[in-house]
Amino acid sequence: MKQWLQRLMIASVAVLTLGAITPSHEIWLSFQDKDEPNETDARSGDTQYSLAIEETADDLVALPTYLEDQQLVDHARVLAYEKFGTRIGPKIQDEFDTEIFPRIEAVIQTTIHNAADRRLAITEQPSGDYAEKIFHVYDKTAEQDLIRFHVRTEKRPIDGYFYNFHYHTAEDGFVAHHTVGDIYWSKNTPPKWLS
Repeated sequence: MKQWLQRLMIASVAVLTLGAITPSHEIWLSFQDKDEPNETDARSGDTQYSLAIEETADDLVALPTYLEDQQLVDHARVLAYEKFGTRIGPKIQDEFDTEIFPRIEAVIQTTIHNAADRRLAITEQPSGDYAEKIFHVYDKTAEQDLIRFHVRTEKRPIDGYFYNFHYHTAEDGFVAHHTVGDIYWSKNTPPKWLS
């Protein structure tokens, strides 16, 4: 129980600090027991954020659904703001929080509901430069993406630049764009992601 309380606290701090203190931050290492393996040592390049499921010797036992759902949703928000960086995030934050993220959360909840028998995880590293990837939700056991959340920078004649938030699903082979919404930037070229 102590471990799950600790994870909930870590996720909450990460959300409240908009990713400044992440789950892999040094401050959390002091809370780990001496006999627990250091998660940052086990991670490399493209790390994963595992959800609230424990593996026992006999089988997999799922912990309460609310905790799993909330961890995934909280971490999704942290990754979105990590992608926005300090130049884009403050300018689009209000509209993202009120218009875009509730729709992303609804899609995540639907994905969790439809994949109740799977171990879900979320990718850790959003793409920088002008690449679209925010994060992917995937089946950890099968190592297959279920849903991919992206944001594309679009230049519209006369209007200027917009951020188009959308997602792709495994059901259609990640071909179709399912639009979540758009946020206006300005007529000036936006900065690169993660800046």
